[in-house]
Amino acid sequence: MMTVRCYLAPSAIEGLGVFCRDDIRKGQVIWTHDPLLDMRIPADRLDSYPPHVREFIERYAYVDVRDGTKLVLESDEGRFMNHSTTPNTDFRGMSEGFALVDIPAGTEITCNYAEFDDDLTMQPPRHAVHAA
Repeated sequence: MMTVRCYLAPSAIEGLGVFCRDDIRKGQVIWTHDPLLDMRIPADRLDSYPPHVREFIERYAYVDVRDGTKLVLESDEGRFMNHSTTPNTDFRGMSEGFALVDIPAGTEITCNYAEFDDDLTMQPPRHAVHAA
């Protein structure tokens, strides 16, 4: 679950992204695992879902590094965090993510998917966001 106030907005990286509402200090925890909000789905159940649900789970879930038989699906804005090879957060601890630098309010929060996803298969954009 995101531990900082954030919002979704158009992203230059892809479709939608997560942006911080307030300044974030370097070292501040921005996400922590919450078993009530971060679901663990048995990977072997994926085929039992209708195609549109499978597509959603495949798009937003990632393999649990602690238990490769489970997929983690976040229920809040965290699932919209975009990948960057130069992220402003660090998720190597797996139970929490923290800011690598000071992140000013209004900045997109990014992470390096390779820190928790060995496959790192980038999917095509799902959200078309157009300026009015």
